[in-house]
Amino acid sequence: MRTRFWRQRNKIISATLTLIASLLLTGCLGNDAEDWNGKNISGLMPELELDLINSRGESVSGDDYSGRVRMLFFGFTSCPDVCPTALQKLNQATSGLDPELQDEVLTLFVSVDPKRDTPERLAKYVDFFGDNIVGLTGKEPQLRELAKRYRTTFGYDEPAADGNYAVSHSSAIYVFDREGNPRLLMRPDLSREEIRHDLVALIQEDS
Repeated sequence: MRTRFWRQRNKIISATLTLIASLLLTGCLGNDAEDWNGKNISGLMPELELDLINSRGESVSGDDYSGRVRMLFFGFTSCPDVCPTALQKLNQATSGLDPELQDEVLTLFVSVDPKRDTPERLAKYVDFFGDNIVGLTGKEPQLRELAKRYRTTFGYDEPAADGNYAVSHSSAIYVFDREGNPRLLMRPDLSREEIRHDLVALIQEDS
């Protein structure tokens, strides 16, 4: 039912706002030496850790992508607006980096819609948005565990007559440094220039 979907969507929005509010109360967001555009979550979230499959059907962990600054984003390939808009912006932010810096950043797109998002479908989807993006998914319990780890959730609407259904999910972008430490929480309304500024700062910091 649509009511169930909107209830789930409101729950996710509320959880995201609660997360940001709790981080703000720590007094650790924005008063450090670096002038971040994203919210500083250093020491406030767990390190990058996952157990999923990539778009080639291979099992992967967070360690498989170590050595680069990583942006983690939850979504699904049938997403009508939030996901393509965010991924396009992230691609613009990274492709606008100096050529020698572009390979220092990787986007991890985690599909929370494993029923429809097969590895093959994920591969076609992420390839559309650029080279430095990896599509990941897994079984629902694995995805639930990962979402919970980063204090968010997702939900499914009841299928329509044609079998299609909507998926509610967080729009937050989590940024981790080369060692997998949580560093920033980015809002989707940040500009590509603002995102690029933070990425450059992290790359130079870890160089």
